[in-house]
Amino acid sequence: MTTSTRTPPATDFPITFEDVRAARERISGYLPPTPLRSYPQLGEIVGHGIEVVVKHENHQPTNSFKIRNGLSFMTALSPSERRRGVVAASTGNHGQGIAFGGRMLDVDTTICVPAGNNPEKNAAMRALGATVIEEGRDYDEAVTVMQRLCAEQGRVLAHSTNDPRIIAGAGTMTLEILEEDPRLDALVIATGGGSQAVGAMTVAREMAPGVEVYGVQAAGAPAIHDSWHARRRLTTERADTFADGVATRGTYDLTFPALLAGLAGMVTVTDAETAESLRTILSITHNLVEGAGAMGFAGVRKLTDKLAGKRVGIVFCGGNLDTATLRRILLREL
Repeated sequence: MTTSTRTPPATDFPITFEDVRAARERISGYLPPTPLRSYPQLGEIVGHGIEVVVKHENHQPTNSFKIRNGLSFMTALSPSERRRGVVAASTGNHGQGIAFGGRMLDVDTTICVPAGNNPEKNAAMRALGATVIEEGRDYDEAVTVMQRLCAEQGRVLAHSTNDPRIIAGAGTMTLEILEEDPRLDALVIATGGGSQAVGAMTVAREMAPGVEVYGVQAAGAPAIHDSWHARRRLTTERADTFADGVATRGTYDLTFPALLAGLAGMVTVTDAETAESLRTILSITHNLVEGAGAMGFAGVRKLTDKLAGKRVGIVFCGGNLDTATLRRILLREL
């Protein structure tokens, strides 16, 4: 393992290691640990002596790590909050996590998604019992709809990023990773809102301070990437990427200070690079991942100069790729 580089200050973090441990205790009865597997061929493709280890969050009941976030949130609600019901905004994976938690704990859920959202993700949320409201041009506008419904209906708001209970749930993933493989040198994580990365840094700071955490964002939705490099918060007019799980146009109050303080680096990958990584993953591991799920591997390929000779963990953070997009990727139309 690498020697310790920099330990981000605790004051920049919205949660503690104890918050993550408490979240795991709450959700462990619902979710067994997901597999952590080594794929030598992925390392061979990257080269530079890099070993690649994969956390299979695409094997979760909703095919995404965000089931951890949703269950962490739901299990932390008081009985009176559960009776009020919950409203969230999502492009699909966070919504499925909230809907799954609602089904387990008998909480009424409403999920706001953009108009034209992935129909397969919408169907999955409805199948879990959620009411799905389709309104707004993208995730950020769906957030506005969520806030309106929260005010009108008195529901509890479950923001996909700006909630410590959500971020603590994401941290349980890295808790499992480092318990199973303490030899890791780095983690490369897709970053939309930042719950995965901030959860990872919170856990690594306690369990393995030498582990470097890198963020990867879509080139067509670079708000957090650009903000991280500028050292100030920026927004973009559009989020143009097929990787809907990271299609955000701004930064977030609870995660950006921690990302600024703790990330070892931040890169973007194009949709073409993400699609190529997705095809490679499918060919070698025989696992289907969505765009965000392929971005960790795409990011490793961008970071070979920094990761040479290291054991690197990536996350197949979601596998909810719709069939129309999969067809375009396999036909190399993306």
